[in-house]
Amino acid sequence: MKLATFRTGGAERIGMVHANDTKVFDLATAAERAGQADPAFASMLSLIDGGEKALDAARNAFARSASDASLSSDVSAVEILAPIPEPRQMRDGMSFPLHILQAPKGQLRLAARAKGDMAELARIDAEPLGELPEVYRKVPIYYITNRFSVRGTNTTVKWPRYSQVMDYELEFGIITKNRGANIPASKAKDHIFGYTIFNDFSARDAQRIEMEGRLGPAKGKSFDGGNVLGPWIVTPDEIGDPYKLKMEARVNGEVRCSSISSGMLFPFEEIIAHVTKDETLVPGEFIGSGTVGGGCGLEIGRYLEHGDMIELEVEKIGVLKNRVERQD
Repeated sequence: MKLATFRTGGAERIGMVHANDTKVFDLATAAERAGQADPAFASMLSLIDGGEKALDAARNAFARSASDASLSSDVSAVEILAPIPEPRQMRDGMSFPLHILQAPKGQLRLAARAKGDMAELARIDAEPLGELPEVYRKVPIYYITNRFSVRGTNTTVKWPRYSQVMDYELEFGIITKNRGANIPASKAKDHIFGYTIFNDFSARDAQRIEMEGRLGPAKGKSFDGGNVLGPWIVTPDEIGDPYKLKMEARVNGEVRCSSISSGMLFPFEEIIAHVTKDETLVPGEFIGSGTVGGGCGLEIGRYLEHGDMIELEVEKIGVLKNRVERQD
């Protein structure tokens, strides 16, 4: 299933996306008309909390009433929100080796450019990438980000006023289900509700300064609307192998990264096992993969400009589309 949160007529609804991603089926209205109103259809978090029984009810509602055209709206005619407008937690990882190696070099380039030091810039460019720091192979590295700053596809991300260097990041991630702690990796699939795309917008100049303090990121990542999820959640049965998905980033239609989701240092199952060591995972959390290699401007030296349109596409999920605008 593809599951979306959308707004129509001033009300937030949840629905099943169908007809080649062109229609969204209103689950709550369908259940009400059938005399089977279900509190699990009140929100995406309610659906997740409802477990397999709620998903079965959603499947049954669609099977029973999909032919009723009045229960489906054109995706283009409604406002598709973040699939979970306010996740219960947000964690973002560092899982792809090429990004881990290239991102620090990008930050050094930024610092050299800020100082106008062309000799240092040339030295940085001439240096090989080096070896992956061992810590990234020891444990999954992640940080906790602002769960209240989430937006969805087709939104305009307002460039934070304190930044001059705005960037995108091509990621995908999981939405969790089933509360649990000390979850072994072998059982972690039981805690994956579905997959979605993540654009981790980043104020690179602010982040560079923060990371010199060896703590963060903070304002480099946390600004209103900077955590973008969507366009919807796809359940595992439709994804198949999540580590073989084609991934692409486009800016104004130009391909800036074409990659694949393979090669994560730790798959999501092992990340869940690490996160839940003496810590309870709750339903409705988001855990990001981290940026795929080459999936951001920091790595390739090409940042965003006012008015740019960014499209992140992940095979079997869809396209997450956003515009960035500077503020006065």
